This record gives sequence, C-alpha cells and structure tokens, in this order.
Amino acid sequence: MSFPGRIAILGGGTWATALAKIMLNHEKHINWYMRRPEQIEDFKKTGHNPSYLSNVEFNLDRITFYSDINQAIENSDTLVLSVPSPFLKGHLEKLTKGIDDKFIVSAIKGIIPPENLLVTDYLTKYHNIPAENMAIIGGPCHAEEIALERLTYPTIACADIDKAHTIAGIFNNRFVRASVSNDVSGIEMAAVLKNVYAIASGICHGLKYGDNFQAVLVSNAIAEMERFVNIVYPMERCIHDSAYLGDLLVTCYSSFSRNRTFGSMIGKGYSVKSAQIEMEMIAEGYYGTKCVREMNEKYNVNIPIADLVYRILYEGSSAREEVKILREQILK
Repeated sequence: MSFPGRIAILGGGTWATALAKIMLNHEKHINWYMRRPEQIEDFKKTGHNPSYLSNVEFNLDRITFYSDINQAIENSDTLVLSVPSPFLKGHLEKLTKGIDDKFIVSAIKGIIPPENLLVTDYLTKYHNIPAENMAIIGGPCHAEEIALERLTYPTIACADIDKAHTIAGIFNNRFVRASVSNDVSGIEMAAVLKNVYAIASGICHGLKYGDNFQAVLVSNAIAEMERFVNIVYPMERCIHDSAYLGDLLVTCYSSFSRNRTFGSMIGKGYSVKSAQIEMEMIAEGYYGTKCVREMNEKYNVNIPIADLVYRILYEGSSAREEVKILREQILK
C-alpha cells in the first residue's frame, strides 16, 4: 500500500463537508464517519449533507458512509479528524482497538479540555501516535468559501516534511493551493489563539467599535500570539506567514467566523449561554480561552487581550468596561 492509502473523514459538520469536497477532487473514493445514522440516511436521499453546506453535491458512489467509528477506522489508513475539539475524546473513547498504526491528519483548530493539550500532543500522549505520523491543517480556510470554490491557501504541517508534501498534494486543485511546514505545534497553537482573538474582535464589533479600532486590536493580537507561541513552543518561525497572521485575520474579520459571531453577540449583551444556544454551532474559542488561561499559569506570558476575553466569558466581567480599560491602558 502506498501512502496515504484509504482515507476516512471523521465528522459530519461544515468543515468535514468542505474537506470531503476537496479530497474528492483528488481521491477516487473516501470513507466518511458521521455520528448520527439519520444524517447519513438523509445524505444518501438528497446527495448532499442535509445539515451543512447543503449546496455542495456529492457523487455517492465515491463515498462509503459509516456511523460506527470502529468500522470506519478498520477500513482506512489515513484518518482526517474534523470534530469540535471538546468532543474528540468522546469519539475516541468508542474505539475498540488502537490507532497507532494510522496516519492522522487533524483539521481541528482547537485544544483538548481539560488537559489543555493540542490535538497532536493529546494523540501522542493517549494514543501513542508518533509525531511523524501526524499532520495538521492550518491557515485561512473557511469551509463556506471552499464550498463556493474561492481560492484558498491552507498549510499542511508535519514533522516529516515529505509526508506533508504528500498530504498537500491531495488538497491541491484549481481553487486550493496548499503549502507545507514543519511547525506543527506553533501552527496548532496559533489556531487556538486566533479563535480567542476573534471573540475579542467580535465583542468590540458588538460594542460598535469601528474598523480603525479593530485594526489596532488585531495588530496587538498578533504580537500577543507571537509572544505566547514563541515561549511555549520555541522555534524559528515567521508569525506573519498566512498559517499564523492570515488565519488570525480571516477569523477576526470574516462574516463566516463563528468565533467573531459569538463575540459580537456577547458585545451586544447576550449572556454566554444564550449566545451558544442561539448560534447552534460550536465556537472553539470559548473552550480555547479557558485552556490558554490555565496554560499561561505556568508561562506567565503577557497576553492582555486573551485575559480580557477570559474575564468576560468566565468571570462575568462587563464587556464594555473591560474594552474601555484595554483601549486606554494597553492597546497601542
């Protein structure tokens, strides 16, 4: 068998659907695990995901669906993880055999609570996956724009750069241009942080701060990101590359950003719980905010914007007063 072998997507949401669209531009066939059998049945009836990106049509002859995660994994060699980070453990707890002989591609832009571990670190610690058998997908790549076939530039990071190139080749097509990197942890951590900063951006939008203020906020956020990532995962990197800055920008500014939308609702006066209920989608940054706060108890990095988001979401601080303090004392 040649790498990457048979590919399975694990997850049935928006990002998983976009990934399936991308991969079927290259692969003749994929396996696809979805937790709910009824979602699969509706998919088969309509030819599209009934719940997410329903405008994307699929050739069902090229997909084998599974509602049993163990069957999907048994019949696959490369697993593409695309479930919200807080739920990954629950899915993996259903496994009846190890996955240490699989190649893992994490498309999860989040962190595992309450362990506060990046997905790759979690998989190494609890599932014995070696670093060279894991890759991550980073960079600005909103699923909704992929569905519309708008030009997208993801980054594939892997400790084995040859494997990163192979995975990038699966992604590349007329509207996707994938680059490669070996900064797995740095890009993963940046993806966690950019969700937190997108909530901050949304809060300020909800409070009716303008574009000028947003520009200053985001320029300070990239400086925070650089400080934190370089201290926690030190290596030579350029924080202005699209895998870091590009992902931050699109998540802070795009109307497709769940985290920005969530933050905007908080800025407009919604409670955390009411915003989560009304969105009906997971804002990864909510969980990432607490994880980053707890991680930083060890490192003590100066990250005032991330701290502001934590106080608003978890301590009930006034969004208006917190941003007022930020704008007067910290932003520059």
